[in-house]
Parts: sequence; C-alpha cells; structure tokens
Amino acid sequence: MPIPTEVVGSLPRPNYLQQAYAEYDSGKISKDELVKMQDKAAADSLFRMQQTGEPFITDGEQRVSSFATYPLIDTLGGTGLNENLSADGGQYFAIFDDGHHRKLPGLIGGPFKYKTYAGHPMKQAVIAPSMMYLLYPLNGSLEGYSRDQFKEDLVNECEKDIRGCFAAGAKRVSMDFTEGRLALKNDPRNPWTGASLLETFIDLNNRVLDRFTAAERTNIGIHTCPGGDCDSVHSLDVPYHSLLPSLFRINAGYFLIQLASENTETRTSVYQEIGKCIRGDAGGVKQIAFIGTPEQVCKSLVEASRYIPVDQLGATDDCGFSPFSIDVKPKHGGNPDFAREVAFQKISARVQGAKMASEELGL
Repeated sequence: MPIPTEVVGSLPRPNYLQQAYAEYDSGKISKDELVKMQDKAAADSLFRMQQTGEPFITDGEQRVSSFATYPLIDTLGGTGLNENLSADGGQYFAIFDDGHHRKLPGLIGGPFKYKTYAGHPMKQAVIAPSMMYLLYPLNGSLEGYSRDQFKEDLVNECEKDIRGCFAAGAKRVSMDFTEGRLALKNDPRNPWTGASLLETFIDLNNRVLDRFTAAERTNIGIHTCPGGDCDSVHSLDVPYHSLLPSLFRINAGYFLIQLASENTETRTSVYQEIGKCIRGDAGGVKQIAFIGTPEQVCKSLVEASRYIPVDQLGATDDCGFSPFSIDVKPKHGGNPDFAREVAFQKISARVQGAKMASEELGL
C-alpha cells in the first residue's frame, strides 16, 4: 500500500476574513455578514485542497476562533464567550518565542459544556481534553464543582465532539495535542508547564479514546508539534525524545508528528525513537506515524523507512498552518494571503513526495 498522507487541519485565513472577524468584534458588521465571509473562505479552502490531491480534505478551520477555543468562544476578540467561563482569570496556554502569548478563559463554575462542536462532513481536527483541562484553576478548586466532576464532564464533551464529527460524515478525526511537548518545558512565566501535567494529559486523552472501539480508533489521531502562531513557536527547545515514549502510550490509531523544524541530525534520531516507541498493537490498533517534512518529502520518507515500518509510516504537514483565526504572519511579509498560497504549495509537495517515496520503496 502506498505511503498515506494527511493534512493536520488549519490553514491561514485570508485577509478579508481576518478583517471580518475584527469588524464583527467591533460591531461594524453583523453575524450573518461574518458567516458569509467564513463560508467564502471555507469554500475556497475546500476547492484548493482538492486540487492538491489530498485524500482527506478540510476547510482549514475558517469558521472557528482557533483550534483550542472553538468550543468556548466565537472570536478571539472575546465575542460569544461560553457560560461558566470568564475572560478574566484564565491562564496562558502558551508564551511564544517572540514574546507574544495566547490566553485561555477561566472556568468559574460547573457543569462544563461545549458551546460549539466541531462536526463537519470532512476531515476534522478537535481539541484534546488535555488542553481543556487548563481551564480549571491550576491550584485549588471551584466551590460546588470538584476537579473530578470537571474531568468527567470534560471527557464526556470530548467524546461527544468526536462522535459528532463521525456522525456528520468525517472519515478521520485528529485530536490536537500541542500542549504535550509544552508540558515538559517548565517555563517560569507559564506556571502550568512546571506542574508535571504530562501524565494527567495522557490519562485524560486515553479516557476519551477508551470509549471508542479499536475500529473507530483506527481513524482517530493525535497531533503534536512545538506550537506555531504568528510564525513563532513555543516549545521547540523541548527534545522530542522527552515526549515520544509517553506520546505513543496514547491509544490512538495514528499520530501527526511535526518534524520540519528539527535539524537533520535531530530528525534522524527522532525517526529512530519513533521506531522504538510506536506500537503494533495499541488495544487492537496498529499505530501509524505521519511525519511532517514539507521539504525533500521523498528523501525524508525513504530515510524514515529505515527505522519505522513502512506499514506504520505516513506523511503530514509541518503543523497546522494557522491555528488561530487572527495570525499576522510576519515571516511571510505580514501577508496572510501569501502564507495561504505557500500552505497549499506545501500540501501539494507533500502529496507528490509521498507518491515518489512509495514508488522508490516499491509500495
């Protein structure tokens, strides 16, 4: 069987959509006008995705505030915050290398429920329960709503989110787990990263996956990366070797692993580590590792096949291309439209590179 390929999820939002979000937040346009711009960007994304040859197409999250906040709030500007949440008092999700940050709202009471679910009839990326765990106060508890009650509600909501995607017709659903690598950073500016939460995260993700059959989990994946926003990252300095043994303990069917930002020497050692840690039987599922190497895709896949069994190897993007709806893209000339063009070029290159590697390996 040829080496499979799969897109991570997000695509840069065009300038007109980013402007529409800002105008909606300021009251200059209505919700219906915002939706028209979202629909326009989504339709363009789907059309152009089909042109790349990508087998599992997606709208690139054009209709949501971000990969992490779509269940909670309509826009990054603060419009439409879910009940039982407060814009004040939340903790940083991440502080990026260029100094900017993204913040989550704070939970002020229970029960915890999603406002919006991800379900669409296309490849879907959903937020992992491990990210939503950060809504609860890091230290202490909420009166009348224990941490254990919150975790049970959280697992229920994440399961509902995934099942809704499949019910809508999605063939593949991946859980975004960018917080996995960040959990090992221990950044004093961001207290939760020093709270030894990785094992808690792994347990939460498995609690959700345990509710699905092996056949269902074949099409449920996990995405990990060093974070990406406004052309900056948050945890590239954390060695992948620190994360991978724990990562493959998650009972998912496949893993989308960003590798483009690793140097050549490090990348080879990561291939070796994946080969050691990936499981042939994760509760009835053979795990597959999709590696993200947008440049020299064919060469990278052939090298990776020396360490990772070819029937457990796939190709993915370097990361979600724009996980937050407002993304200025400074390394792309401050032009999200240009970054959007580059994203589709990278997807096409990945698809073609996977085909070349499959032919070279005789698959």
